[in-house]
Amino acid sequence: MLWVKMLHILAMTSWMAGIFYLPRIFVHYVEGRAAGQDVTRLEIMARKLYGFMTIMALFTLGFGLWLWLGYGFSGGWLHAKLLFVLLLIGYHLWCRAYLQQMQRGELRQSGRYFRLYNELPLLIFVPILIFVVVKPF
Repeated sequence: MLWVKMLHILAMTSWMAGIFYLPRIFVHYVEGRAAGQDVTRLEIMARKLYGFMTIMALFTLGFGLWLWLGYGFSGGWLHAKLLFVLLLIGYHLWCRAYLQQMQRGELRQSGRYFRLYNELPLLIFVPILIFVVVKPF
């Protein structure tokens, strides 16, 4: 099971890297477009990154399910963690909606908005870490 745990952590780390980087691409996209720059490359980067992070999310969830089946579903900390995992999945899908707007040329939010938007996954990820490491209940 330690190998499964290692693969779960590896996939989760890769997923989180994408979750943190995609909104930065949105920042550069809206600011570059406002400045009249060619942002085509950013559209391509965002699409490819979203595909990668979706694959990593699926691996994370798959290995997490495997761990759950192997160790069981016990402790309030796990219930709380799963709630925040659902929030992270929701954020992931929210990123998809912005990506689709970007691809249609309809991304209207400001760079400041996406800088703040980029902080949301940290507010989701920190509690997950606390629940997994500290297991407060």
